Amino acid sequence: MTDQPNPESSSENRPHAKAEVRAAEAAAIRRRWITLGEMLAVVAVIISALTLWNNWSERHASDAVKNADAAKASARAGTLLLVAMNSGKSELVLKPGSPDQSVQSQEIRFPSALGVDPAETTGEPRLEAAWFESALKKARSEAKMPDDSRGDERLPVVITTHFLVDGEPHEDVALYDIGYSISGRWLGGHSVTLRGVSLVSRTKGTHAQATLDARWSRLFPKT
Repeated sequence: MTDQPNPESSSENRPHAKAEVRAAEAAAIRRRWITLGEMLAVVAVIISALTLWNNWSERHASDAVKNADAAKASARAGTLLLVAMNSGKSELVLKPGSPDQSVQSQEIRFPSALGVDPAETTGEPRLEAAWFESALKKARSEAKMPDDSRGDERLPVVITTHFLVDGEPHEDVALYDIGYSISGRWLGGHSVTLRGVSLVSRTKGTHAQATLDARWSRLFPKT
């Protein structure tokens, strides 16, 4: 005789089955929420890391700009440019172009062809025509140059300057042209008037005299 399903047993099993389904759905929902929470936590960590990196990058870039500006300022302060002011027609007072620079001493070297010893100054940088005037007149005579200037003539010199910037010592070696004019007649005597100075180039002390003599040869090719 075949067993028949018990209607009462089926009725009792249905609530249990529904409860299990609901429990499984709730567990699935909880797992989804846990997964979403984990994802949000990861995203938060990534955003935090990106924010930290961006802040560091901005600070690093700002520090780099500040350091570059400081380096440029230091380089400018350590670069000397001499300017001249007339102190009578036979003397030029030399001043640094930057007010932060203080000249301590200078040595002025002349072309070897003039046979003039270097001139030195301490605390009062200047150029005096008396240091080289006679030798220059002789060189112009030998080169058969005009008695009177047709404009500003040029005499190259090397100026070695020791100066301070914020108490720190610096040295500058540079080739300058002295601008001058000359007038008069050989029998009556000539007068040399100093006009100013202009920077030609910077040089090294070991090559300074050779650089100076080469420029002299270009300016006075017949001497």
